[in-house]
Amino acid sequence: MNHELRILFLDHSAALGGAELYLLDLAPAFAPPGEVLLLEEGPFYEKLRVAGIPADVIAAPGAVRRVAREAGPFSALRAVPGLLQLAWRVARKARAFDLIYANSQKALVVGSLAAQMARRPLVWNLHDVLTTEHFSAMNIRLAVTLANRFARLVIANSEASKEAFRQAGGRVPVAVVHNGIDVERFAAVDPEQVAALRRELGLHDGPVVGLFSRLAPWKGQHVLLEALAELPEVQAILVGEALFQDEQRYAETLRQRAAQPDLEDRVHFLGFRDDVPVLMQLVDVVVHTSVAPEPFGRVIVEGMLARRPVIATRGGGAVEIVRDGETGLLVPPGDVQALVAAIRHLLEHPDQARRLAETAYRDARHRFSIEAMRKGVHQALAALQEA
Repeated sequence: MNHELRILFLDHSAALGGAELYLLDLAPAFAPPGEVLLLEEGPFYEKLRVAGIPADVIAAPGAVRRVAREAGPFSALRAVPGLLQLAWRVARKARAFDLIYANSQKALVVGSLAAQMARRPLVWNLHDVLTTEHFSAMNIRLAVTLANRFARLVIANSEASKEAFRQAGGRVPVAVVHNGIDVERFAAVDPEQVAALRRELGLHDGPVVGLFSRLAPWKGQHVLLEALAELPEVQAILVGEALFQDEQRYAETLRQRAAQPDLEDRVHFLGFRDDVPVLMQLVDVVVHTSVAPEPFGRVIVEGMLARRPVIATRGGGAVEIVRDGETGLLVPPGDVQALVAAIRHLLEHPDQARRLAETAYRDARHRFSIEAMRKGVHQALAALQEA
C-alpha cells in the first residue's frame, strides 16, 4: 500500500449525504499528504475541519451548482462558461497532487476537465445506480462518456452500481469496494442515552420502527406510512430531510399524510441527526423502503451494527448486504402488505428478531468495516499504479 500517494479528493456537495460520509471515513487513510477539495462550503467542510482532514473550497458558480440530476441540455449549456473556469482553478491546485479522485457525478465533470488541464490521472468513485429512475438520460450519457474518455479507474460501491454502469456503456476498469462504517460508533452507545432520548421525543411504550434516509420519492417513506396505517400500535421515526426542490414537495405530502387521523401522533420527523447510533438502538426494527434500486444501502449496515433487525427492499446493493431470513428480511419494493407482514412478524417473534440481529451484527463487522473499505481502495489504487 502506498501511503505517500498524494490524492486530491474532489466533491461538489456541502451537504452530508452518503457519498460525503464515505469520504469522511476514507480520506484519513490518505490525507495528509492528500487533501479534500469541495466546490461549496457548508456542513461537510466543517466536519472535515473538525476531523483534522486537510480541506479547501473552490466555490462553483451558481449556474454549475443549479444543474440537476434531471437536467436538460439548456441548463447544462448555460453552465459551460462557469464550468471551464472552475475546472481551470481545480487544475491549478491539482498539479501539486498525483491523482484526482472524483467522489460524485458533478465532481466527475469538473475532474475530467481538470485532469486533462493538469495532466493528472482521474479516478471516479461511483456511488449511484445509473438508471433513468435516478438520472436523466443525458446525465447518464455524459457520466459514462466522461468516465470512458478520461477516468483510469472507476471504484463502484456495489456490484449493482457496477452492473448499471456496464449496462449504460461503461468500458473503463471497475473495482467494487463496499462502503465501510465506523463500528465503534455503534458499540459506544449508553443505554441511559437511549432511554433519555425516547422520553425527549415523547414516544410511548409501544414498538417503534425507524427509517433513516433523506426524504425523497424513491426512498419510499410513503410505503412505510401506508404500512403504519395497518399497524395501529406501531410508532415511527423518520430521520433525514429533503435536499432538492422536488423532494421538498414530497416531504410536505408525507407530513400531510402523517397528520391524518389514522397516523396522527405516531410519526416523528426528526430531520438530519448526528446521533444516529443512539436513535437506531431506540427502535425495535430498522426499515429500508427504497422503491428504486439502492446503490449500496449504508443505513442497512448501520442498522445491523446497531444490533437491530433490518427489513430492506429487494434490489440494488441491498441484496449484497442482506441474506434473506439469515441477516434480515427482504421485501419487494413498494409492496405495502409485504412490509406490514415483515414488521408484524419481527414484533411478534422477538427471539427470531434477536437471532437475525446478532447474525447480521457479526456479518457487518467483518464485511463492512472502515478498515476493509480503506484496504479495498488502497488495493485498487495500487493496482492502478502498477498497470
